[in-house]
Amino acid sequence: MERPLARQTADRDTAPRPRRRLRRGPGLRWVVAGAILAVVASACGAARPAASVAAAKVLPRSGSFLGCMVTDTGGIDDRSFNASSWQGMLAAHAADHAIAVKYLQSTSASDYVPNITAFERQHCGIIVTVGFLMATATLSAAKADHTQKFATVDYTYPQMSNLLGIHYQTDQDAFLGGYLAAAMSKSGVVGTFGGIDIPTVTIYMTGFVAGVRYYDLHNHAHVKVLGWTPSKSNPLNGTGLFTGSFTSQADGRIDATTLMHDGADIIFPVAGSVGLGAAAAIKAAGPPNYMEWVDTDGCISAPQYCSIFITSVTKGIVASVKAAVLAAAHGTFRGGNYNGTLANNGVGLSPFHDFANKIPQSVQRELQVLRAGIIRGTISVNPNRYPAG
Repeated sequence: MERPLARQTADRDTAPRPRRRLRRGPGLRWVVAGAILAVVASACGAARPAASVAAAKVLPRSGSFLGCMVTDTGGIDDRSFNASSWQGMLAAHAADHAIAVKYLQSTSASDYVPNITAFERQHCGIIVTVGFLMATATLSAAKADHTQKFATVDYTYPQMSNLLGIHYQTDQDAFLGGYLAAAMSKSGVVGTFGGIDIPTVTIYMTGFVAGVRYYDLHNHAHVKVLGWTPSKSNPLNGTGLFTGSFTSQADGRIDATTLMHDGADIIFPVAGSVGLGAAAAIKAAGPPNYMEWVDTDGCISAPQYCSIFITSVTKGIVASVKAAVLAAAHGTFRGGNYNGTLANNGVGLSPFHDFANKIPQSVQRELQVLRAGIIRGTISVNPNRYPAG
C-alpha cells in the first residue's frame, strides 16, 4: 500500500518567511500521525460553512462548558479555514446548547500567545487554534498546563493527552483536482500558487501536480503545471509561487493574472482569502479561464464566484472541529492526532454545481475510479512517481 506523504511536527520553526515571488522550501522534519480521534472520523463531511460567518462573537453562555477559538490572521470571515473552523464551533453549540462558543481574532503572529493566554484565564473547556502557524504557541501552552485541552486545525503533534492535532491528507483530493483541471484545460496549461510556503499549503500543490502528471501519463497528454515544482527528494518541498500572506487579495489578483498571461486557463490558489482576488481576476478575464477553490465548497462560501469554480478541493474542518469540541464537553476528549482522508471523508471534491453538465461524464467516472484507487493504495499521490510534463 502506498504510504501517505508524511506530516509535520511542532518542533519546526513556524514563523512566516520573508516574502518572495518564487521560493524554495527548506528541509522539514516529518512524522506519521499518531492516534486518531474516532469521533472526528465518524463526523467528517457532515456540515458546510455558510456564505458568511460574521456571526456574534460571543454566544450567551447557557451552560457550564465554554469552547474558545483563536483565528489565524486571515480573519473569521476568510471564506476558508478560519471561517470553517468557526462554523465547527457554532455546529457544536447547535448540537448541545450547554456549550457556549467564542473567538478571538489574530491580526498578526504576535497575537497568538496573548490570545491563547486570554482564553486560558477565562477557563475555556477547550481552546481551538486555527492553522499551521499557531502550532508552536499552542504546543507551549499545552505543555505548560496539562489540565487545559487544546486542538489545532492543520497540524499534528507528538502524543499528548490534552492536545489534539487535526490534519487533512489534502494531497489526496488535490490529486483529483489536478486530474480534473488537466482534463478540462483548453490551453494545455494549468497553474497553482500558495499563500505562505508551509506544508499545509504545499501538500495541496503537490497533490495537484501529481494529478496533472497522472492525467498526462494515462491520457498521452502534455498538460503543463505553472506555479509549483515539487522537489525530487521531498515532494512537499519545492520551488513555487507564493504571495507571502493569506490576506492580500491584491496579490491574489496579480498572481492569477500572471498565470493566465503565461497560458494557464485553470488556476488553483491555496491561499485562503487571497484566493478571492484570484477569483475576481479570473471572472473578469472570462471563459475559458476558470479555477478550483480550496478548503471549503466555494459555491457556498463565496457564491459570487460559483460560475468560475469547476470544483473545490475541500477538507472536513467543520465536522472535525465540531467533534473535538463535543468530545471535550462530554468527557470523551483524547489527545493525539486525527488525519482526514478520502477513506473517512475528511477530504474530498465538492459537488460540481454549475459545471455538473460541463464536465464530461467520462471524466466524472474516471475521478470515481481514481478516488477508489487512492483509498486502496494502488494509486500514488506522490508526483515523483510520474514523469513531469
